[in-house]
Amino acid sequence: MSALPHLTTARRIPPIQCLITFEALARLRSVTQTADELCVTPSAVSHRVKQLEHILGTRLFGRSDFSLTADGSSYLAQVREGLAALQRLPGAAVAPGRKRLTLAVTPTFARAILIPRLRQFTEAYPEIDLALQVSIPLLDGVAEDADLVVRFGPGHYADMEHVELARDVLTPLASPGFVREYGPFERPEDLEGLPLLRSPLEPWRTWFAAAGLDWGEPREGSQFNDVGLMCDAAAAGMGVAPVRLKLGAPWLERGTLVRLFDTVVASPYAHYLCWKTGTMERWECAAFAEWLRRAMV
Repeated sequence: MSALPHLTTARRIPPIQCLITFEALARLRSVTQTADELCVTPSAVSHRVKQLEHILGTRLFGRSDFSLTADGSSYLAQVREGLAALQRLPGAAVAPGRKRLTLAVTPTFARAILIPRLRQFTEAYPEIDLALQVSIPLLDGVAEDADLVVRFGPGHYADMEHVELARDVLTPLASPGFVREYGPFERPEDLEGLPLLRSPLEPWRTWFAAAGLDWGEPREGSQFNDVGLMCDAAAAGMGVAPVRLKLGAPWLERGTLVRLFDTVVASPYAHYLCWKTGTMERWECAAFAEWLRRAMV
């Protein structure tokens, strides 16, 4: 039997007071409030955080508002789980209880981006049960029982804390059959007089401008409040749809939609992960938020 490695050869374990201070500062985002809660001086708070960052060899806080770096957010989930384990009384069940996390997510984002990656999260965190609900893009209403919400819109959500997940570019897509019937499409002007599918989620005017067309927003044609439905309609030959490439990837990969032009333009909207103040104190919420940010890279 091989001997156990000497403690000095193992990676140094951060002092417990550094971990407690880090957790409190990440939660309170104030050196003064953290010092008051822990009954220490503000300088002691700063010293403990710097000591922890030195031991770990990475920055945990990114800005003066004490927002977490990517490493800091990931480490916070581990620290909270570890502190919770230390708080359990001897003789209590060692295995933590299952956690339930409710996520409200826009439908096409869920189908095209989240679901294909979700197995990675459930395998990494088998103790977390996910409950997915549908949220409506561009509407700010939030399901009251949702812990985290994926919103699609302009950002600047005053009612919730949020972080941008992904931006995308859009371009016109149509079915191969539509291209055979109405093509070839060599210039943007070739779209004139054709059925253009519409959605408040993807205005045409931004692509028109990028393509050098002085056209206004179409006022006629079928309209959809879900990008997935619009893609299905375009795949069925109903017309040309302005689609973000990341969300349109499943249709492009299957060959049911094809690009008409090389010109792309940045969508005026983006996807954001939103939560109510205090939500990230729950380690399962912090763990999912960090995983999703990394999965979107």
